[in-house]
Amino acid sequence: MFDSKMLLVILAIALVVFGTKRLRSIGSDLGAAVKGFKQAMNDGESEEQIKQIKQDKDADFAAGGAPREAEVKVPPKTNA
Repeated sequence: MFDSKMLLVILAIALVVFGTKRLRSIGSDLGAAVKGFKQAMNDGESEEQIKQIKQDKDADFAAGGAPREAEVKVPPKTNA
């Protein structure tokens, strides 16, 4: 569909229309937007994983009646 000559022509036209400073700022803004989008997607996935883990723990607790040994919290030892 696009070959290298077409891409070079499009880039040359963009350079003439926007100029080097404006083209550089457009590129950095676009890169920051993509980075922010990826970070938001990863944050959303981690929140869903946390919700799933909480639901699994609640289901285990309700089914077993008591928490498993690995889930029992032990207070830290003190030297008093």
